[in-house]
Amino acid sequence: MRVLLIGGNGFIGSHIADEFLRHELDVTVFDRYPEKYREPLPKVRFVRGEMGNRGALEPVIAGGIDVVVILASSTLPHNNDPVFDVQSNLVETLAVLESCVKYKVRKVVFASSGGTVYGIPQFLPIPEEHPTEPVCSYGIVKLAIENYLRLYSRFFGLQYVALRLSNPFGIRQDPLSAQGIVSVFTARIMQHQPLTVWGTGDIVRDYIHIRDVASIFYEAVCSETCGIFNIGSGVGVSIKELITLISSHLNTEPTINWERPRDFDVPAIILDCEKARRSFSWEPKGSLTEGISEIAHWLRTDKVSADLKNSVAGSTK
Repeated sequence: MRVLLIGGNGFIGSHIADEFLRHELDVTVFDRYPEKYREPLPKVRFVRGEMGNRGALEPVIAGGIDVVVILASSTLPHNNDPVFDVQSNLVETLAVLESCVKYKVRKVVFASSGGTVYGIPQFLPIPEEHPTEPVCSYGIVKLAIENYLRLYSRFFGLQYVALRLSNPFGIRQDPLSAQGIVSVFTARIMQHQPLTVWGTGDIVRDYIHIRDVASIFYEAVCSETCGIFNIGSGVGVSIKELITLISSHLNTEPTINWERPRDFDVPAIILDCEKARRSFSWEPKGSLTEGISEIAHWLRTDKVSADLKNSVAGSTK
């Protein structure tokens, strides 16, 4: 099977590529940059470009792709620039779907957002049937893409799976990024840098190990099953609890800067993933404590440790 990963050199994509290669799929990655934390994989074809560069992306799809996996997103979960969000993510994803129909791609698997499409939950855990009332532009665009996937399936026969991911964590998640709280907080506590927490720390999130994310993408690609699925651990952990877990593992008491709550942060997200269990015989296996241990070990490796030290040195200049 020939699979194209759009955004495949990021944190999530790199682990999906590993899973696909383990099952001997033919993997092409289309991304703006090579992977940050390891050398190029010899069995992966890498094509450099942005999703908005249709002249670069369309020939890749035209070259014979069975399944397209869309992981790329040029924005974060906030409301800073809704127009750019629509132009860079929604419009360019539609262009990808047009190419998929044109070149007879069998299926599209889309990384949606279980943390933003539902908005403020009416009850927990949240099933797929829960009302979708996102409170940030990022979630609105993810939801719109899901609806267009339905449209293209109905009128053009393009199979699809949209995976509403909770909060993935694991190694190779950039500790200097604006996303990925487990890696970011672990790195900052290790470096004796203060943590920034918006609100009281009582916000609850559903954290899922990246290996479990990679395994469900493989199942979605290979299955004939279509539809929208929640993908999470089904367990809620507050920011305070997460900090306690990390600091206990590192045996270090962190300094916390408490900031005013952000208007786009919903109070709690815990996903009901029974539909994915039934449809794919999939079960999340990785634990948060296991992941923290793996991340801490990875952060101590030479390249990552050097990046962290340089970032601390730069911040003190």
